[in-house]
Parts: sequence; C-alpha cells; structure tokens
Amino acid sequence: MAGVVAVGECMVELSLTGPNSALIGSAGDTFNTAVYLQRLGRPTAYGTALGSGDPFSQAILARMADEGLSTDLVVRAPGRLPGLYAIQRGPEGERSFYYWRGEAPAREYLELVDVGRLRAAMLGAELIYLSAITLAVIGEAGRAVLTPLLQEAAKAEVAIAFDTNYRGRLWPSDQVARPAIEAAIGASRYLSVGAEDIKAFNPSADPAEIARRWAGRGLEVVLRQLDRSVEVMHAGQVETFAPTRAIPVLDTTGAGDAFNAAYLAARLKGEDVRQAVAAARRLAAVVVQYPGAIIPRVAMPD
Repeated sequence: MAGVVAVGECMVELSLTGPNSALIGSAGDTFNTAVYLQRLGRPTAYGTALGSGDPFSQAILARMADEGLSTDLVVRAPGRLPGLYAIQRGPEGERSFYYWRGEAPAREYLELVDVGRLRAAMLGAELIYLSAITLAVIGEAGRAVLTPLLQEAAKAEVAIAFDTNYRGRLWPSDQVARPAIEAAIGASRYLSVGAEDIKAFNPSADPAEIARRWAGRGLEVVLRQLDRSVEVMHAGQVETFAPTRAIPVLDTTGAGDAFNAAYLAARLKGEDVRQAVAAARRLAAVVVQYPGAIIPRVAMPD
C-alpha cells in the first residue's frame, strides 16, 4: 500500500474559457494534493467512490493511472455519476465555483468501501491526508466511521494532515461542522489553516489565536494569512514568513492544495520548516499561472 492515503472527492472540472467553451479535467481539493504528493515522490493512494461505466468516472480513473496514484481504495457505484464543478475566473485570477455534486457516490464512500481494507491501509501509511470538505461530503454516517479510524491511526503514530478548507454550503450548519472538524484536528499532527477559512467558520475569531490554541495541543500548524504571509507554529515556537512579492495570476484554483502537498512532502523528507515553506510557495506560485487545479507535469518546479 502507498505511503500516503488521501480521502475525499474527485470531480469533473470545467474550467470556463469563454461563454461556450471550457477545459475539462479531474480535480478536488484532496485529489489535487494527492496528485502533487505523488509527483513529489510520495507514493499515494486515493480513496473515493466513482460511478461505473460512464465516461466521466473512466476519465478520473485514467487520470489517476496517468499520475501513478494507487486506485486500491477506489470503489465503484453502478448507475452513479461523479460530481461536477465549473470555475469562472475573474481578472485577478480569483474564481467563482458552480457545483453539481448532490448525488455523487463519494458521499457514500464510507458505506461502500471495505472498511477493513481502508483501516489496514491507513494503519500502514506514513501519512493520512483529508480536509474539512472530505468530512462535509461524507456526511454524518461517513464521519461516524472515519473519525474512529483516524483516532486509531493517530494512536498508532501514523501522521495525519488536515486542511480546514471550510465550505459552509456543504454543512447543515456551523454547529454541526465545529465538533466534526475539532475531532479531526484532535487526531492530526499537521494542520493547514487558511485565515479566510477560520473567518468563514467563526467570523468573530482571531485566526492567529485559534491557530495558537491548536498548536498548543502539539500540532504543527501552518497558518496562511490573507496578505500571503505564513506563520508556522510548532514545538512551542512560531516562525513567521513575510509575504511574497506579487506575481501574475491566471487562476488561483488548487494553489492551497499544491502548497499543502509541497510542504508535507518536504517535512516527510526531513526538511526543516523554512525549506518546507519555500518549497510550498514555489509550487503554488507556478500553479496560479495555469488554468485549473493541476498543472502539466512539465511545469513542475525543481
């Protein structure tokens, strides 16, 4: 089994290029990170549910095979279709998203998968990767299965990395989201936090204060501020990295996912925090210059 196990949803991506045209791809927050982790030398298996017999699910599987991702944890649901989303980009590269995912089989992944097989893969991994979107998509029934698996893996000293990628529209309410996210954070070793996610999750909160509280539990917390500065809190220390210079931006989709992948890949290789942040910024800076979430392999920085 792969060194990294990532769990979530991969969707059909339509990157709009005009009123009647789009680039078609395969993407999703944890899927994007899984692809970049694989490219950066960390063998990765992706756990999700897809349809069976439709061209869209086949395209996702083909993309996984092309990227070298293990499909051992992918399950098929006959008669179902994967979710779809469209990206509309603004002049500064910021984007608007439109989703069709309500009946995607990824929502029932924890009901469809062989839980014993998933458990074995997680306990044998060097890293488990997931996000708040993962938790939202799988719903209450899925979280009731996944959360104990994460807790068991953490007790077995498997590193868990969690991205607080918060999308309120995916949750019944903030009151449902908070304990689910806190439970995942409680099992994690690495935590990626966007200041805007904390504000969306808790508008009155100070992102730095919340991040410090989580770091106080022994987590390595990477806080990405709105001004592009980065704070890493770990081992009782705070390392601050000044904002990077502005660069031309075509599309910010997937930049945070790429940042997470490069940071984690560097830390898993034993590099220090400064090296990891530099690698993460380097990859993210390339990603924002291409449409869609996943850049061509030839564009990967050294």
